[in-house]
Amino acid sequence: MKKKKRISMIVFCLLLTTLISYGSQQVVVTLGNDLNQQQRKQMLELFGVEEGSIKILVVTNQEERTYLEGLATERQIGTRAISSAYIEDLQQGEGISVETYNITWVTEEMIMNALVTAGVTNAKVVAASPFEVSGTAALTGILKGFEEITGEAISEEQKQVANEEMIKTAELGEKIGKDEASTLIREIKEVIVEKRIREPEEIKRVVIEIAGQLNIRLTEGQIEEITKLMEGITRLNLNTEVIRQQLHGIGRQLRDISRENQQVQSFLQRIIEMLRSIVESILGIFSS
Repeated sequence: MKKKKRISMIVFCLLLTTLISYGSQQVVVTLGNDLNQQQRKQMLELFGVEEGSIKILVVTNQEERTYLEGLATERQIGTRAISSAYIEDLQQGEGISVETYNITWVTEEMIMNALVTAGVTNAKVVAASPFEVSGTAALTGILKGFEEITGEAISEEQKQVANEEMIKTAELGEKIGKDEASTLIREIKEVIVEKRIREPEEIKRVVIEIAGQLNIRLTEGQIEEITKLMEGITRLNLNTEVIRQQLHGIGRQLRDISRENQQVQSFLQRIIEMLRSIVESILGIFSS
């Protein structure tokens, strides 16, 4: 009898541990439905996780079409879901970080900006593919993964606007440069949110003003598209203070990365100059 009680207690503890583990899970991975077994394994290794240790969701091409059809082109959506994502919910105040591998169409900042629009505030995201793809399956999977982690649905309107923001920014990036497009959209959104601007004409004025400050030339059509996008963002029920802080954080993070890159380039340049000087000295000895 006592033996049966002990076994029952052990089973109960194991079940409880499993429930607690899954209930407190902060990581979800989404995999493109059309990955083969080797590619699936490659993605999990890149994300640093093992099958069975975390929740894995599958993203289909049909799911991509649900949110992106009419926004992205057929070429960008394709017919297969390949790109995948690692999504980790971070502690309050840690902000958003994004890494991409073999994602060719959207940049890390574009994903960060769209996550802010979707109401995500603290997260680590890795979007990846075993070979170069546009990344639309990963974009769909990221929002799907956050719903799974938090247990809270992101509104259909937020998903639509966040996806539209990524698509429109990527398309604009093809014309004016990806970094320029990301910076432009982020800075416009920051002003719109901070000053709670809602009137279309006022939004349009901000678009023109910030484009001028960044020395970016926009066509009338591009101005109208950005204005329309910002109108959609203002209609979302978002916490403006949190959004503003997140956008400030993204800008600061990107400036820090840029400064670090410049410092590295400066250091490498000094090494190159030193090596050139040494080679010239050696050549001078042999030529004399």
